[in-house]
Amino acid sequence: MHPTLVFDIETVPDLAGFAAVNSIDTAALPQAELAEMTLLARRQKTGSDFMPHHLHRIVAISCVLRRSDPGGGDQLKVWSLGEPDSSEAELIQRFYDGIERYTPQLVSWNGGGFDLPVLHYRSLVHGIAAARYWDWGDDDKDFKWNNYLSRYHTRHLDLMDVLAMFQPRANAPLDQMAKLCGFPGKLGMDGSMVLDAFQQGEIDAIRNYCETDVMNTWLVYLRFQKMRGTLSESAYAAEIELARSTVQAHAAPHWQEFLAAWG
Repeated sequence: MHPTLVFDIETVPDLAGFAAVNSIDTAALPQAELAEMTLLARRQKTGSDFMPHHLHRIVAISCVLRRSDPGGGDQLKVWSLGEPDSSEAELIQRFYDGIERYTPQLVSWNGGGFDLPVLHYRSLVHGIAAARYWDWGDDDKDFKWNNYLSRYHTRHLDLMDVLAMFQPRANAPLDQMAKLCGFPGKLGMDGSMVLDAFQQGEIDAIRNYCETDVMNTWLVYLRFQKMRGTLSESAYAAEIELARSTVQAHAAPHWQEFLAAWG
């Protein structure tokens, strides 16, 4: 089985970046004031606190990796990259190092619309190397016809985009689709709460939330593969059982809450 990597990022406004592009002297400006100024400026311009992609700072990247062990047996792993105090650059480099190592099938929910553009801009800011990811076929001819970057190629599958037939007006939230399929959906936090949690130093809570999001995405992806006929009924049931047993192996409270909601 070719490795599959489901990913999700969590971000906060890049306050230092906002100050830099707007020539704001931050030396005499408390962080709280800068944050308030940043969000107010964005709200006045667009009516929303949501920052442009290049001014998002990545604070967590979580993944589900599904692969077959060369020595036999199936592996499913869910985790957050790096450590709670890892820098943004380290998190991004680890993500691309995984692609370099496994050349996986990438799966996301709105990854083409948000996660990957943010990763692109922030990689440029930090000078991150990601040769395999950016291959358009110059190094590997197979990538000319199926790469991570072209919208209608499948090496990266934005599950939301595909299900919506690439029509933004048909997009659906992951939380609602997961719950409609009988999976837990979001538990106790959503994207709008990440900034407050970050400002309160609750990075572990953000990483935990991100992990449950990627597990929801993986479960919806399995249902999608069953719908496509790629997974038979028995194969789908085996994958669901593997996912459940993987979650059960984690004693952390957010996974116990996930199991309780799964039923």
